[in-house]
Amino acid sequence: MTAPDKDFAAAIRLLGGAWAGRTQFAPLLPDGSLRRFCRLIREDGARAVAAAPPPDDAAGLREAKAGWQIGRHLFACGAPVPVPLAFDEASGLLVCEDLGDVRLHDVVLKHGADSAEAAAFYLQTVIELAKMQVLGREHFNPAWCWDTPRYDRQVMLERESGYFLRALCRDLLQLDVDEAALAREFAQLADQAAQADASFFLHRDFQSRNIMVLDGRVRFIDYQAGRLGPLAYDLASLLIDPYAALPQAMQDGLLEYYLDALNILLPYSREQFRREYTLLAVQRNLQILGAFAFLSSQRGRPFFAQYILPALHSLCSLLAKLPPAEYACLRTAAEQCLRSISLH
Repeated sequence: MTAPDKDFAAAIRLLGGAWAGRTQFAPLLPDGSLRRFCRLIREDGARAVAAAPPPDDAAGLREAKAGWQIGRHLFACGAPVPVPLAFDEASGLLVCEDLGDVRLHDVVLKHGADSAEAAAFYLQTVIELAKMQVLGREHFNPAWCWDTPRYDRQVMLERESGYFLRALCRDLLQLDVDEAALAREFAQLADQAAQADASFFLHRDFQSRNIMVLDGRVRFIDYQAGRLGPLAYDLASLLIDPYAALPQAMQDGLLEYYLDALNILLPYSREQFRREYTLLAVQRNLQILGAFAFLSSQRGRPFFAQYILPALHSLCSLLAKLPPAEYACLRTAAEQCLRSISLH
């Protein structure tokens, strides 16, 4: 336990009431975020978590406000998110329910991805995901979003395929790739992927390290980048997640369970969904690779480097599902990355 800095001490004032007594503070380490986190532990054992944006960071302040507004919206919709407790507009300090320390990723590490324990939580996750996506779009206000109000073609080109090219191919691996040909294929991929209905709630980083397990239930965190988008993107994020490395048969089964849950809520063509899923999974895979390259090399977070190779294998597998005549340059670039990363 440590003494809090002034930001986290302010969380006690925000909470007030029973929190005004003796409270201990324990810092929590984030994954790739620049935000700071702290667990508050009251004398009677009650707990909460406070998150503060980086000091003097206008974008961080907008992100914090989005986390508060979107979190309250999702909680009101019945999504399994932490209870939002308090927020300070001026500083961006946000306080919410403490969901403990066990992530879905920890369950996978302890029991194995194909274990009965992991399978039960993944099944619960895809059912709750479908509900959050459909119910969460009702009365969702795009003005809450701190980044972009919708996942669209521009996001795909700048934050996903462009991220892959800049952070992995150029900066980390320094590859000589045909950038003009890649740009044409990225535009084609974005055109195709953008045809999916993008009117649903999109978490945008829905993977096993952002899913907590508490008292036998899954709970979702890190939704502050939420916006409107297509259904298949978040499911793809979950199923191709390099942290978990789910077996293909398990991915296929969970996709079917998800579609069963989705069609209880609204009719959606299974065939159309599968087409959209493959394209959006490729987009997500490109984003993952860009993020892992950037975080490991530019942010000094070596933890992420170990997942670049499995993410590249995933990208190659997804590209193999697309027509052979399409995306030849991207296939070549992915193979170049594979060869290069094996030498690092």
